[in-house]
Amino acid sequence: MDPKDSGRGSSFFRYLTYSDEDENWQMVCTDSGYAEVQPYTLYPPEKDGHPRAFQYVAVGRTLNEYQIIYITKGQGVFQTLGKRYRVVPGSVLLVFPGVKHFYKPVYEVGWTEHWVGFKGSYFDDLVKKGILSPSHPFYEIGLQNNIMETFSFIIDEVRGQKPLYQARSASRILMLIADIVAFERRKSQPNQSEKLVEQAKCLMEENIYNDIDLNSIAAHLGVSTSRLNEIFKTYTSMTPYQYYIHIKIHMAKILLEEGDLSVKEVAFKLGFQDQYYFSRLFKSKTGIAPSQWKSFVYE
Repeated sequence: MDPKDSGRGSSFFRYLTYSDEDENWQMVCTDSGYAEVQPYTLYPPEKDGHPRAFQYVAVGRTLNEYQIIYITKGQGVFQTLGKRYRVVPGSVLLVFPGVKHFYKPVYEVGWTEHWVGFKGSYFDDLVKKGILSPSHPFYEIGLQNNIMETFSFIIDEVRGQKPLYQARSASRILMLIADIVAFERRKSQPNQSEKLVEQAKCLMEENIYNDIDLNSIAAHLGVSTSRLNEIFKTYTSMTPYQYYIHIKIHMAKILLEEGDLSVKEVAFKLGFQDQYYFSRLFKSKTGIAPSQWKSFVYE
């Protein structure tokens, strides 16, 4: 058996190669696997099957890649940047390149882990933009079926290594990141917050042909304007004003495609008093001038 490929019983792992073509996607999968670590088992099991840099996971190591580790059973500990985390089922550990860390299950308890390693400039940009951060390496999302389905997809791709498996695996890694961040964001807000956001959206949709009045919307929903902004941005990654502009531009596209209204008439219909401001805004959001939109769509 290839020493870098294990598939015995309750564990599987494989370390991967990737081509220049794979790297052109700006994200590659470097390794993936799972393991059911039984109680009273030294960690990591099958230590000799892992590259040397990976073998010191229980005492401290630094990798040149990112990793997501999802724990679905058992208990353990994770430490990085001087902070220690208690790991329970539903915990996600996020490892960053060049950042020392260690993790291991409680010896008497064990755990079940799924992991995937990855690298690439696309992920580096997520860190630069603050979407991922070494200062936030631990997530408690609970046991989520769609997370497990994504890991299963990645592992199947890694096992089969069919054409473009690298790109397909990497796309699912991006999905993992999005789902993990989304679960964390939803968890940080009470249930009524989601309802408030949907109500605010409905009010904006109903008033799409007018100018936005956030104070009135907030008052109608029984919250302060600053609180509405905070909750709305947490759920949508946009402020209410940005969302309102987004739906106006979407409606403008529909009106322009119908072809019965001029650009000036569309601007005024949607509550813009200055058609030139509307035109600049439309082009900044779509890359196309409103006067050219219909021909762009139907050419």
